[in-house]
Amino acid sequence: MNLELSEEQEAVRQLARDFVARDVTPYAAEWDRSENVDKSIVKKLGALGFLGLTVPEEYGGSGGDHLAYCLVTEELGRGDSSVRGIVSVSLGLVAKTVAAWGDEEQKRRWLPRLTSGDAVGCFGLTEPGTGSDAGSLTTRAVRDGADYVINGSKMFITNGTWADVVLLFARTNDTPGHKGVSAFLVPADTPGLTRRTIHGKLGLRGQATAELVLEDVRVPASALLGPEGKGFSLAMSALAKGRMSVAAGCVGIAQAALDAAVGYAGEREQFGRPIAGYQLVQELISDISVDVEAARLLTWRVADLIDRGQDFATAASRAKLFASEAAVRAASNALQVFGGYGYIDEYPVGKLLRDARVMTLYEGTSQIQKLIIGRALTGVSAF
Repeated sequence: MNLELSEEQEAVRQLARDFVARDVTPYAAEWDRSENVDKSIVKKLGALGFLGLTVPEEYGGSGGDHLAYCLVTEELGRGDSSVRGIVSVSLGLVAKTVAAWGDEEQKRRWLPRLTSGDAVGCFGLTEPGTGSDAGSLTTRAVRDGADYVINGSKMFITNGTWADVVLLFARTNDTPGHKGVSAFLVPADTPGLTRRTIHGKLGLRGQATAELVLEDVRVPASALLGPEGKGFSLAMSALAKGRMSVAAGCVGIAQAALDAAVGYAGEREQFGRPIAGYQLVQELISDISVDVEAARLLTWRVADLIDRGQDFATAASRAKLFASEAAVRAASNALQVFGGYGYIDEYPVGKLLRDARVMTLYEGTSQIQKLIIGRALTGVSAF
């Protein structure tokens, strides 16, 4: 087993690191306070190829493997996870799904725009009454001649107010559970689709999170992505890879916590010497370090499995579960190193803790990941 990065992968990581240092980190605190990332960041991400990783070049993508994608996602998470979310959703959940399931017309229409940053995508699965139980969604798409008419609502949609296209999941027949769900590519300017920004979030404040309401939204049958009734399978395959992206972003949060804790401990003096010299502070820092390295290796394992064409879903759940919980521990330990100064937003660790906490909730809660892992190991569903 060779864990050394290739020259190309090292170059991609350095490109992302330089971008974050120049265009993300200096503004992260202000974006957090104002609850608004500067939208010009999207075109910058596209220009560097970060919105096209793993997408074929013939459709405007920048190619590359999934480990390179993880390296970029980690660096973005280290700088500001609100920015990481733009890539994880628009590329990871939407563009990659169009590349995998779309027909030629859909690929030609959407992929060049999504990969360049000329368009942003969002993933319309979660509803006000269905989070973990996504198969019970109630948004309906009724066939009307050559069209579908969609009614319903979606909640907690990342990129929701920025999106130019919604990868929307709706029930197309009365079959109970997930078998009646289909997927649609719905342009965000379609009449009847309205969006409301969700403010007052604990973390990821700069991220454009929205509620979507659909009232008699009419789309042509050509908007159907994949076969009718197969939308839930499409969503789950997207989320399996998405969990790798979330895990990589969590590695970035934990790495940022480690960097901040080490830097502060070397500068802060108490009782006549830097606090880095005290054993209990070293314990906090060493615990963060172990979490960072373990989460990173679990995440890289998922990327390796995907690139070798092997089953990766359970590994993705392991990585997402561990990395999200590790990011919370790492940020909490870093805050402890900072003491009272960690509790004010002049320093980054409070934001890291707030941003880390949601990672245990979205794209499958920690509890759902445990159920997925347990079912894979035992062959018995716990539902």
